[in-house]
Amino acid sequence: MEVRDHFELTDGSLLEITSDNACSNYSMTRELQSTLEASGDEWPALRNQIPCMAHVIQLALGAFMSSLGVKGRTKSCEAHQRDQ
Repeated sequence: MEVRDHFELTDGSLLEITSDNACSNYSMTRELQSTLEASGDEWPALRNQIPCMAHVIQLALGAFMSSLGVKGRTKSCEAHQRDQ
């Protein structure tokens, strides 16, 4: 609420929140909804939280690659280049 007030995001100007798919982010948006409702603002959490598309794609690709038996790198790109 302090951040919202600092940036003057009042009277319906807070539209959406983009986040990854961590459970804590869903909990946070539900809590924000309750807090805003208590102050007289309507902000439906389910409609206004947008999962980060890059994170959704990464999760889908990870599941797909795993189903093929493909394993990810065990070293960073930098470490691989140093070893060559």
